[in-house]
Amino acid sequence: MRRPLLHAGFAGAFVAGLLAARLMPSAEAQSSPPPLEPRIVNVMTMTDEEIGPLIRDTDLRSRTLVATPDGTVAVQSGNVFRHFHADANEIQLILDGAGSFWLGDREVQIKAGDLIVIPKGTIHAGSRATTGRFRAIAIKLPPQRPDDTHAAP
Repeated sequence: MRRPLLHAGFAGAFVAGLLAARLMPSAEAQSSPPPLEPRIVNVMTMTDEEIGPLIRDTDLRSRTLVATPDGTVAVQSGNVFRHFHADANEIQLILDGAGSFWLGDREVQIKAGDLIVIPKGTIHAGSRATTGRFRAIAIKLPPQRPDDTHAAP
């Protein structure tokens, strides 16, 4: 008598698990970025406050505008310490400001309109604006993990 009840209990639990798996979103789906929607964002008129609060221990503000499994696009304002990303390539389009920027082992002059290509593992930033405040569009391919910012000497 106990054995049929035990088997029925296991079968019921199995069916309940299958139903719950179909009704509940998976953890992977919850961590996925929302789907892209058509829109226009004028990054030139965004104030620093709209971009976001200062990131701790930096003079950098950042706001992610697009997030997909393949890459992210953010607007950034300010400066950050010299660092590199081990697993993410970065492309920056300078929108405003002029001054120096570390790229690899050299300090280069940049200005609005410059496109900076930063392969993963390349030391960059540590910039000093001589006019205005740097504002850039930063594209990360693939998306940068939260723990993939490594300080450089």
